[in-house]
Amino acid sequence: MSAVLASGWTDGSSIGYPVLFGGVLLGSIVPVVPTGAVVGAAAAFAITAHELNLVAVLVVATLAAWLGDVVTFAVCRFGGPAAVRWVARGQHADRIEEVREQFRLHGWQIVVAGRLLPAGRIPVLLAAGALAYPWRRLLPASLLAAGLWAVAYALLGVASGGIFDSPLVATLVATLLVLVVGAVLNLAGSRRRRHAEPEPEPDPDDESSPAPCRPA
Repeated sequence: MSAVLASGWTDGSSIGYPVLFGGVLLGSIVPVVPTGAVVGAAAAFAITAHELNLVAVLVVATLAAWLGDVVTFAVCRFGGPAAVRWVARGQHADRIEEVREQFRLHGWQIVVAGRLLPAGRIPVLLAAGALAYPWRRLLPASLLAAGLWAVAYALLGVASGGIFDSPLVATLVATLLVLVVGAVLNLAGSRRRRHAEPEPEPDPDDESSPAPCRPA
């Protein structure tokens, strides 16, 4: 995918910005595109090839991510059960319920954190839709979240572009770096959630449970 993006960006903004916008928007609605890798690759190409403007990359990525979140929230709030199930596919019910409880307490802060934390965006948008979170609060919070997200992944691309002079190499390394960082964060998040889950208490009526020790 990085090679395709790099070859497209060689024609400058006429192709680069639409590819960036479409990739981030599509990945924000249907998670089949690694959106962070797209932003990191675009930032690396902007630093090395100078055919894209880094500020414009941030603006385009932010708007695309924001629009994708707005569309997903609209589906979660106004879509029928089938549409909500489609958004929630692969999500654990207990995770969504946990986010819903946090949402009641923290509101817009959870919208921002959900964009930045691995595997947090969909549960947060599902909770926001289920709780009929008001648009006047969601829109600025999701825009802030999208901006911070774009800056975070663009910085990885800038770091790659500062090391390698070749636009293609910098783009490939930035993509790989973003994917590795995302995988590490996902692994850390899954381990944290597993450790946070309470262990089930033994059933006193279950004969298979070990009997409590009694003093002699």
